[in-house]
Amino acid sequence: MRILYQLAMGLALLVVAPFSLARRGAHYLPTLRQRLGGYAAVALPGEGALWIHAVSVGEVAVAAALARALPPDLPLVITTVTPTGQDRARAAFADRNASIAYLPFDLGFAVRRFFRRFEPAALILVEGDYWPLILSTCRRRRIPVSVVNGRVGTTSFGRWRSLRHFGLGSAWARIHRAVRLFGVQTAGDRERLVALGAAAERVTVTGNLKFESPEPTIDPALEARIRELAHGRPILVAGSTMQGEDEPVLEAFITAGGGDRALLVLVPRHPERWDSVASLVSRRGLRLVRRSDGAPPSADLAAPVDVLLLDSVGELAGVYRLAAAAFVGGTLAETGGHNPLEPARFSVPVLVGPSMFNFREMAVAFDTAGAWRRVANAQELGTAWRDLLDQPAEAAAMGQHGRSLIEAHRGALARTSEMLAPMLGSLPGTATQEAP
Repeated sequence: MRILYQLAMGLALLVVAPFSLARRGAHYLPTLRQRLGGYAAVALPGEGALWIHAVSVGEVAVAAALARALPPDLPLVITTVTPTGQDRARAAFADRNASIAYLPFDLGFAVRRFFRRFEPAALILVEGDYWPLILSTCRRRRIPVSVVNGRVGTTSFGRWRSLRHFGLGSAWARIHRAVRLFGVQTAGDRERLVALGAAAERVTVTGNLKFESPEPTIDPALEARIRELAHGRPILVAGSTMQGEDEPVLEAFITAGGGDRALLVLVPRHPERWDSVASLVSRRGLRLVRRSDGAPPSADLAAPVDVLLLDSVGELAGVYRLAAAAFVGGTLAETGGHNPLEPARFSVPVLVGPSMFNFREMAVAFDTAGAWRRVANAQELGTAWRDLLDQPAEAAAMGQHGRSLIEAHRGALARTSEMLAPMLGSLPGTATQEAP
């Protein structure tokens, strides 16, 4: 099975690689050396390191929240899959003894080189990113594995359950046996995980660690620049927009009054789209400034700027604190949404489109609490922005509902820390701290 799996994985990579490199080559080509096991340039954190795997930006935020409950001198290895996740991890763990690296491809030679280089003492998977060869290697080496902030969406549940029709149910069961403990977000996640074969006594509902993420800061120079560009106008933020969303966001901004009414801070999710989005803004006749341009001459500010394109990584979460209202991207496009807690933590009223299938339980909580407003298209988004600018009391109430929702869901960090204590306590000279 191991040989067949690696042959299938290698074939899949050969088939997918040309398309991925053609679409996002500049994004991924520099990462290949590490993904193939070339980690010589990555500094070692020391013996007995805890390995935390976080796929991308959202999972890195969870890992950073978890790190608050870990001993400050515990050596860490942080792996991600995406380059944006790498950038965020370097910033989030800059004050820790942490090696930041890419997850190796799940191929024997790459996995062996990773384990020889870092020799992790334990592995924590953030939200669950199950690679059979990595997990089986942990099992052979007697490296304990736990999942934190786990979730099993209905779509993923259906896919994993369908493996039984192809005779692969036992393979999934072996993957689950390699994990000692599962900390999951909701009771529904627990039910689905147990239905897939995880032992019930290994699965604990710990809550959502995203509610525990530390409050992000904003570069004071960036804050001053945004306020200068706004020149007293309200600030609207469209964060983590995906392909196909920028045009309706700009249309909505114009519907809400455009630059006469507010400054729009537009933040595309993927760096390779920054130039094309900048061109789109200019074609709409809107006056654009890019974060990467540096501060414009004071004379240029005599003409109001309509749109600030935040073409940087890791700054969006802090910028949300300046917003009069925020649209969370990935929700008008059918991509499943992004984290609405980032603006809500600052009592900012949140607007989202219909696509939130990556955050189903969180979406139900926001719906129930009246902590956001759903929109279906550009026209509704523009109307919602205009309403919130016209009715500050309503905007403040919606923002407060979001903030209260976050406060009501605190406690996941303490529960997760308690779950992990036996595993982490077995690491050389370590023990978990009491969660703040």
